[in-house]
Amino acid sequence: MRLIDWNAASSEDRERALLRPTQARQPEVTAKVAEILADIRARGADAVGDWSLRLDGAPMRRIDISEARVAEAAGSASVEDRAALSMAAGAIRRFHEADRPVDGQEVEALPGILSRRVWRPLERVGLYVPGGTAPLFSTLLMLALPARAAGVTDRIVVTPPNRDGSVDPLMVLAAREAGLEAIWLVGGAQAIGALAFGAGLPRADKIFGPGNAWVAEAKRQVSAEPGGPAIDLPAGPSELMVVADDGADAELVAADLLGQAEHDADAQVVLATPDPVLARATQEAIARRLRSLPRAEIAGQALQSGALILCRDVAQAIDIANAYAPEHLSLQVRDPDNWIALIRNAGVVFAGARAAETFGDYLAGPSHVLPTDGAARAFSGVTTASFMKSFAVQRVRPEAMARAAAAAARLARLEGLEAHALAADLRWERLTP
Repeated sequence: MRLIDWNAASSEDRERALLRPTQARQPEVTAKVAEILADIRARGADAVGDWSLRLDGAPMRRIDISEARVAEAAGSASVEDRAALSMAAGAIRRFHEADRPVDGQEVEALPGILSRRVWRPLERVGLYVPGGTAPLFSTLLMLALPARAAGVTDRIVVTPPNRDGSVDPLMVLAAREAGLEAIWLVGGAQAIGALAFGAGLPRADKIFGPGNAWVAEAKRQVSAEPGGPAIDLPAGPSELMVVADDGADAELVAADLLGQAEHDADAQVVLATPDPVLARATQEAIARRLRSLPRAEIAGQALQSGALILCRDVAQAIDIANAYAPEHLSLQVRDPDNWIALIRNAGVVFAGARAAETFGDYLAGPSHVLPTDGAARAFSGVTTASFMKSFAVQRVRPEAMARAAAAAARLARLEGLEAHALAADLRWERLTP
């Protein structure tokens, strides 16, 4: 990890320290995704099948979550595995049910004019769950359960098949925990095209879920189509920033940074601390533990672009975190709750040393699908509300007609909209008691 003395660094050096590695869209990915989507738009399900055979090595197919299939999947998992999965699903379900938006109270913004906001679930959503080399059954739970809590009628889960074309048993068990009737084995840009154009799958109103560069580019392109689906949020390589003071445990800090680094060679890890002793101890712990990790090579590559920032105090570290806007922010400081009010930009905050990012990834409750690459400045992570939409309901009492109509008509004429003014005038004339 690069060592940066924040207060000795120039403004240019500070800016460089917080830059993510360039993730510019590769022209060949953009072009190939456009080719795949154009083919699916033209030939529908046949094109999805052809691309699935070419890229996944297996045709797109539906996997029913039947009692027999669940029993078979359960037979390949230990009692402890199944209990942990059920525990995680219960926590995610309870959090998102409690976090569901409720219809607002009626507000009388002007005398006799009352408005309220009401919420409705989306009708059909596509949920992309990364798979293939490592089936991310946790992401299935983190998407399908919030959608269920929102009341979404149709949840379409797509995930790449295993190398032999099969489905991972844990995906089946997670699907049962989420109350799904089926999952579809199809991945990559072709899965996004199938969801966007209704090609072999029901057409989705909104598409959710992380994925590789092909998936991210496909989501970007279909969302730009006229009448295309909405998408959840910008997603790039995963990232963690730790803010730690002199009371932090270097072994815990190192473990969290390594846990993030093993995700991907492009994963981002940052530590900001005012304590040089902790910084050195963390570096030593990382070097010692890295060698024993099964994914040491991947973690090592990620750590090369990581940053270890020495700053003046915790307040300055929080300022740096707000500038960085991390996907995950860990506060390993004394009295972490006292610092929450100062945090403006983060996908999720882990308050205190006991709140491991690992808990957030699997079982704390909130979805782990979060904004990356600085998008936390403007985006939230996936919530129950992400699977809903709202609209306002307005009504007018008789005694409000004269005053409201006169003012609205005047404002409409100031904008040169005579028909608007007429609609107000006529209500004054015809509906005033």
